[in-house]
Amino acid sequence: MDNPASRTSSRSPLARVAIFFVFVLPVVIAANLAIWASFNQPHEAEAWTGEIVGFSYSPYQLGQDPTKNVNPTREQIESDLKLLAGTVQAIRTYSVIRGQEDIPDLAAGHGLSVAAGAWIGTDEKRNDEEIANLIKLAPKRNVVRVLVGNEALLRNDLPVSELIDKIREVKKKVWKPVSTAEPPHIWLKHPELVKEVDFIGVQILPYWEGIPVDRAVDAVFERLDELHRAYPDKPIVITEVGWPSRGKIIPRKPYPGIPEAELSGEAVPSLVNQATFLREFLNRAKKADLTYYVMEAFDQPWKAAEEGAAGSYWGIYNAERQPKFPMAGSIIEAPHWRFWASIAAGLALVMAVVFMLRRQHVETAGVVIFTIMTQIAASALAWAGLSVTGLYLTSVDTFVWSFLFLAQGLLLIVLLAEAIEFVEVIWTRHGERHFEPFEKAEAYPPNKVSIHVPIHNEPPEMVRETLLALSKLDYPNFEVLVLDNNTVDPAVWQPVRDYCAQLGPRFRFFHLENWPGFKAGALNFGLKMTAPNADIIAVIDSDYQVSPNWLRMMVPYFAKEDVGFVQSPQDYRDRHESMFKNMCYWEYAGFFHIGMVQRNYFNAVIQHGTMTLVRKSALEKVGAWAEWCICEDAELGIKLYRSGYDSVYVNHSFGRGLTPDTLAGYISQRFRWAYGAVQIVKHHWDALAPWARKGGLTPAQRYYFLAGWLPWFADGLALLFTIASIGLSLFALYAPKMVQLPVAAFLIPTIGSFIFKFVRSLLLYAVRVKDCSFIESLGAGVAALGLTHTVAKAMLNGMITTSKPFIRTPKCEDKPPLAAAIIQVREEAVMLTLLWGLAIAFFLNQDFSDSLSRLWICVLLVQSVPYAAAVLLSFINVLPSLFKRTKKEPSGALSPAE
Repeated sequence: MDNPASRTSSRSPLARVAIFFVFVLPVVIAANLAIWASFNQPHEAEAWTGEIVGFSYSPYQLGQDPTKNVNPTREQIESDLKLLAGTVQAIRTYSVIRGQEDIPDLAAGHGLSVAAGAWIGTDEKRNDEEIANLIKLAPKRNVVRVLVGNEALLRNDLPVSELIDKIREVKKKVWKPVSTAEPPHIWLKHPELVKEVDFIGVQILPYWEGIPVDRAVDAVFERLDELHRAYPDKPIVITEVGWPSRGKIIPRKPYPGIPEAELSGEAVPSLVNQATFLREFLNRAKKADLTYYVMEAFDQPWKAAEEGAAGSYWGIYNAERQPKFPMAGSIIEAPHWRFWASIAAGLALVMAVVFMLRRQHVETAGVVIFTIMTQIAASALAWAGLSVTGLYLTSVDTFVWSFLFLAQGLLLIVLLAEAIEFVEVIWTRHGERHFEPFEKAEAYPPNKVSIHVPIHNEPPEMVRETLLALSKLDYPNFEVLVLDNNTVDPAVWQPVRDYCAQLGPRFRFFHLENWPGFKAGALNFGLKMTAPNADIIAVIDSDYQVSPNWLRMMVPYFAKEDVGFVQSPQDYRDRHESMFKNMCYWEYAGFFHIGMVQRNYFNAVIQHGTMTLVRKSALEKVGAWAEWCICEDAELGIKLYRSGYDSVYVNHSFGRGLTPDTLAGYISQRFRWAYGAVQIVKHHWDALAPWARKGGLTPAQRYYFLAGWLPWFADGLALLFTIASIGLSLFALYAPKMVQLPVAAFLIPTIGSFIFKFVRSLLLYAVRVKDCSFIESLGAGVAALGLTHTVAKAMLNGMITTSKPFIRTPKCEDKPPLAAAIIQVREEAVMLTLLWGLAIAFFLNQDFSDSLSRLWICVLLVQSVPYAAAVLLSFINVLPSLFKRTKKEPSGALSPAE
């Protein structure tokens, strides 16, 4: 009984290890790396080997921002120009103040020409300063042209007439070509402006038009042709042309001159697309003898606040002044993908090796499946890490991404714990620790059992049925203590007292008024009132009708002196009454016929407070029932394990109770269980911690208690993810150009996790929960999903508070009215409305019609599933006539058991 799960594969351990290291692990890792490589294939594009005509140049470096008057030093500008010299002929500037008035002199020292620009905006004082400096700089030999303003009309900073006045002012004093910089439609709209300039300075950025990259260079030349046709005698200089390497995908938009059929795809910012666009444009521009300034020399992180997510990533060099791609040869979107793939493979390798060595009882097929799952999980986490590489993060961004990565790591641990249970249940055959009811145990004396029935405000008729069933036990030596805990109405508790008197001296009734400690307090009182010669304490809930053979078939397990408690599953007799109760029934069944069976193999079952038998001396030794914990039963189990006691779980139904009549009752019960789990973990952390070496628990017990509750902690984490996605969504809709939706960080914790849990649940039900149909297993899944928000709240509450009052699960309630369909799940309904509303808003918003935004909509919809399940479950609960089961459960039938 001390050796958990002794059965291993038919192969010898050495052969298993050899197969794993020689065949399984190399094949799985190679397949994973091949998938990484397939997504990171080098891209070929036309090479560029010449000198670039011009770069748009902003000198700001990381941490610098002109809007905050944090400007580069003269030495930093000098370093930039030295780096650019030899790769470009000229630069174009945007301002001639705050140190940038030195650029022409510094550029001259490196043989660079300058198109000097004055920034024109809404600040007239600054405008005057910019124009005055521009006029002073214009005579310098390497200043080849000047620009009065950059997209000032596009931003509506001033009317066209005022801009013309400023251009005229400069032209009076400057003998170099003078113009301004605007996109094509501004020039086409204002021919009066064209008349005033010496050349058209045009910004052509197909990305902002939603032009797919494969048509983008064509679009540039079509725009030029359009301007040439409109103004055939006016020279044209392209003052900005380029493509961003990161940012928001721009949905396809109607584009003049390009047939709609040719505009397939979207404007996707990426390193490959930036390099492809630039190389193609440079080669075509050389043939056409164009004058142009590529947008831009260096990434400018500060521009994100002005231009949105893509604003930071137009540079040919990154903000650290490193080239982002080569001008010849192949291009790789994520040059560091091998590093991240290696991290993923290494992390998964460690987890798989540890699993294989510590889970010798798992068959080879299970080890292979787990190895594959670890590779997938680790790769998903690495992919999210790779997606952040190269981003310029603010302090807020860093905080958000740190939280997301921490949360993803924790969720990865949860998923791996569930994956371990999955493969152990399906691919393990256990030899020892499988217990069946005792048919005959003549050698074991019938020790006296004291049966404790705690009640509080229970319907007297229901309690009578419970007591009647106890009176029919075919066990010779027992007593029954009915412990009424703080029931105020005498009309409720006195009929039970009277019925106990009718049943005879074996039945004793105690009415406790103003008694502390909730259920645990009543049970501790019962322990004091127990007959001195009783060796075993049995506890059943007030709604349970036990089988006559319960004690006869279970008590003999106490013949082994180290057995502290003996447990059989909870079961229910009313699932035929409605679809709601049937769904609850099968949801409960999953725990008792999958989780508890698996835990029993490792002597790590959760002691639940009904249908349980406890050795009285052990109960007294560990300090009786914990009145500080609202799950005193599970807490007692851990105390007994810590004191060295063994447990027995017999997966056979000996008693059947009532499922909650309302969803509100179902929810309150699960809140109590989840909150109590947090209390237990906090109180027994010295024994439960993975690194604990003392505390009385075996490694398997530590693992299964933590792993069993981890999914509930994951629900709390998922709620934080959902709140984060709602906040990000609202901000994205408010400022669509500012936010780059972090889809990579949400796909695995939402969609991936949901798919895995859905498939896992169906397979485990199919294998371990007998007589449960596929439809019924789906119903159990809906019921479990409907409790997700409740569990999440309980876990988060438990982390920040120390106690909650005991929440009784009411029985024999009236059916809730229709209005309760929303009232009892009002929080879930609000969350569902928010998530669906945001999904609809994204779907209808043209700024989010790209493929990445569609994935974000999927994230929101998947996050809404638990809330939709809760609302659906509530309607099923309050509309029993629409969801009533017609097939009545046979009288006396027991739950499915292995």
